[in-house]
Amino acid sequence: MGRVSKAQAQENRQRVVETASRLFREQGTNVSVADLMKAVGLTHGGFYKQFASKEALVDEATAYAFEETADAYPPEYGVREVVESYLSVEHRDDAAEGCPITGFATDRARAGSESEAHRVYTEGVQRFADTLSDDDQDGLVRLCTMVGALTLSRATKGDPVSEQILTAAREALTAQAQAGTADPQGPGPSD
Repeated sequence: MGRVSKAQAQENRQRVVETASRLFREQGTNVSVADLMKAVGLTHGGFYKQFASKEALVDEATAYAFEETADAYPPEYGVREVVESYLSVEHRDDAAEGCPITGFATDRARAGSESEAHRVYTEGVQRFADTLSDDDQDGLVRLCTMVGALTLSRATKGDPVSEQILTAAREALTAQAQAGTADPQGPGPSD
């Protein structure tokens, strides 16, 4: 088989990062390089032509996941819209495309704090909390409630309590958002 062009190599690398981001959120970073490359449709040996190590890929996949999350909640979304989307059955059921905060939390808690992935994760948590913040409510409190509810809902999926958790958290947070602003969709022009 012939050598691939630089453009094809870059495209393959991006596919590996995107696939790793999804698999790591869904299954954890313990996914083997062989399984990852099989999912991408490339050879195991090709991995080491693209990445110095699996940890280097974890760093990139974490950054990619947070970029995707930022795109999922554009600036024009108000707190209520973010809460409703985040605490939905669709988000619960799609861990692979879901929030990297919940997807990477266990792995980040077990890993050291010296990695690039740790820095990216920590900054991503803070940025997401900032998007949920307003004058009346700390974004970290909202984020903790959302992440906890999503995690518990995923852990209890298949039982009615799973949707009850999502509903209870969503209603509590949207009521707080509505009480905290004149417009429940977010701050208005006079704010």
